[in-house]
Amino acid sequence: MYSDGEVDAAVAAGVLSAQNAAAFRAFVAQQRTSPDEEQFRLLSGFNDIFVSIAIAVFLLAACWLAGKISGFAACAVGVVASWLLAEYFTRRRRLALPSIVLAISYGIGASNILLLWFRYHMPTGFALFNEADSVLVVFLGMFVLIFVAYYLHWRRFQVPITVTFCVLAALAVAFVPFGYAYYTIYRYFDPGTLPDLKPLVLAAGLILFGVAMWWDISDRQRITRRTDVAFWLHLCAAPMIVHSLFGMLGVFSPSHDAFGKAAVVVGLYVLMALAALMIDRRALLTAALAYVLYAISGIIRLGTAPDVSLALAGLVIGGALLMLSAGWHSTRKLLVGRLPARVQHYLPAI
Repeated sequence: MYSDGEVDAAVAAGVLSAQNAAAFRAFVAQQRTSPDEEQFRLLSGFNDIFVSIAIAVFLLAACWLAGKISGFAACAVGVVASWLLAEYFTRRRRLALPSIVLAISYGIGASNILLLWFRYHMPTGFALFNEADSVLVVFLGMFVLIFVAYYLHWRRFQVPITVTFCVLAALAVAFVPFGYAYYTIYRYFDPGTLPDLKPLVLAAGLILFGVAMWWDISDRQRITRRTDVAFWLHLCAAPMIVHSLFGMLGVFSPSHDAFGKAAVVVGLYVLMALAALMIDRRALLTAALAYVLYAISGIIRLGTAPDVSLALAGLVIGGALLMLSAGWHSTRKLLVGRLPARVQHYLPAI
């Protein structure tokens, strides 16, 4: 088996031309599976799990020992060790799961550096601000630092999940001041309650979804690393959209109109299924699964079988999803084939 990194190395060494490498990837992707299978790299073998466990044990021990000196030393060791380990396991070996573990540990160390600085220097460094403004400033600085750190990481190692961290950090930089202003104004007019931040989360999720679609459109055949980048973006955007949307609808709040609420939930789930089919991403369906299970079990609970309502709901939804999974390609071909050619141009290839 040839890894994507080895093919890139062959192109860099002049063994393969860029055109031959692209044709080879397209041919292998066509032979192995349809783009509708939505594959992404997580494990190439048990060695990935073995190395990831070893990395976690090593980093925890190194940071704990460095923490005996200071918290800053522990964070610095975590950042430097994660980067150096990534030079071998990510850049040279191209191990998927260890690369994700190293990217996460790298970001945790980088973000904690600023938090520790804020903790020890807040009395003097933020004398001109009140406590709330100080917290806002340090969180903005932390998110800026995370963005820069992960941008540098992406430029060096090209780990797909780091793009998601970059976009989340950029959204936080944009939304934290807006959310703070929204909170302040809301508490001024209604000091007895806390503001509902679900609309902000929904807006951030929709922006993240738009960024994911941009990466998807750039690789409609799903044969390059860009489709892995889009996968992680969709996986993060889906719960933000689904949970905030259903939370705004009050799905889990007490209500006398259980049938009406269940109809809304099921209707939205059907729309999400259509959207998932068009963009060929299953994350929306997975994120909304708990809500539709709760809604259907509520209807059954009001009927004749309250003790087995959740099991019956799982049987219905699980069976429907299995049927959809089995006929995903044909259903998607039928649905997308009826869309205008201009729309099909922006969707993953059938």
